Amino acid sequence: MNSKLKEKEEVRRDQPSKLSSETLNMGKVKKLYSMMFEIYGRVQGVYFRKHTQIKAKELGLYGWCMNTKDGTVKGIVEGPVDLISEMRIWLQHKGSPRSIIEKAVFTSNEPISAYNFSKFTIKR
Repeated sequence: MNSKLKEKEEVRRDQPSKLSSETLNMGKVKKLYSMMFEIYGRVQGVYFRKHTQIKAKELGLYGWCMNTKDGTVKGIVEGPVDLISEMRIWLQHKGSPRSIIEKAVFTSNEPISAYNFSKFTIKR
């Protein structure tokens, strides 16, 4: 394989917004899903959004999170269903070290045809 072709393949892997609903993961095809969440409790002023971003990046998920006027944190995650499930458990039971999670609300996993986000961000 020549080096130009190899470079093009590597660039494609680094551009998640252009991936289809089926993404390769260790040779297995995985479909993409989206899930919305809202977390209640002591989740503002305790670096909850920053820790959520770190966890999402660790799992390879895309989307965003933000504080709300009501004192909650809400957001969206996109990726394979197994990784979204892992993030859901983390959001519901762990969060940031100083957070106190009282309630977590999630939408069902909705299939998506492609990523809508290129990374996981914190909205302000």
